[in-house]
Amino acid sequence: MTIKKFDAIILGAGPAGLTAGIYMARAKKKIAIIDKGTIGGQIILSHTIANYPGLDELPGYKLANAMKKQAKQFGCIIKSNIEITNIDIKGKLKKITLEDGSEYEAPAIIIATGGSPRNLGIESENKFKGNGISYCATCDGDFFQDKNIIVIGGGNSALEEAVSLSTYAKNIKIIHQFDHFQAYPYAIKEAENNDKIEFLMETVVQEFSGEESMNKVRLKSLKTEKTYDLDIDGAFIFIGYIPNSKVFENIIKLSKNNEIITDNNMKTNLEGVYAAGDIREKKIRQITTA
Repeated sequence: MTIKKFDAIILGAGPAGLTAGIYMARAKKKIAIIDKGTIGGQIILSHTIANYPGLDELPGYKLANAMKKQAKQFGCIIKSNIEITNIDIKGKLKKITLEDGSEYEAPAIIIATGGSPRNLGIESENKFKGNGISYCATCDGDFFQDKNIIVIGGGNSALEEAVSLSTYAKNIKIIHQFDHFQAYPYAIKEAENNDKIEFLMETVVQEFSGEESMNKVRLKSLKTEKTYDLDIDGAFIFIGYIPNSKVFENIIKLSKNNEIITDNNMKTNLEGVYAAGDIREKKIRQITTA
């Protein structure tokens, strides 16, 4: 099979990958963007995006579609929903092989693979994934019309998505292990002002249970050490993301949190290899910084 040659290959079609593609394609470079999932990355999971400069409030998938359209208009070749079977980025020419057997080659590669939702790490969580437990308000919110649900987490995502879920749910309890939130003040205020939302602070989830689907959660108060059961119809988990960097272990220099370490020019420790977006070691994780 003929090797397809490019000026740069971008792994990941989220905001970071699409932005990199737009800039380089406008500079008349031949660019390939490859993603094992859906184009848009994590923003397609966001019910509403209200802080992107220059745009009115809009659903995440619409912003993702606009970025995709722009990248294609400038000439980017985009391959999505396809697995990478081999990566060779140590040499002067970087080589990528896809599951369909096609091979891509370029002197430069940008890793923009982002992250995946972090799990609570309890056994019963895996049992009820997609059957009462969700990590995406946009995807699954309308399945919980007039239902009682919990949202687990204390950052911006947890509070913002709890507000968006109030469009559907009858009652929402936000479960957070600390006595304060890590979210921005505007997100906290919006959640506090929502009549459908209650807060269970200094509380952790110990177990999910149910027959055909999850309908009960066991909680533990960290203040009183008491455990108790709560009848619910669904749980949404927003406790952060894990960098999608496992394939680069022992190849690229990673932080203690397995994020790719770069300099201010996005260069990694390998010549011709760059990283952008949430895969990088950085403090702020927003669309605009990606």
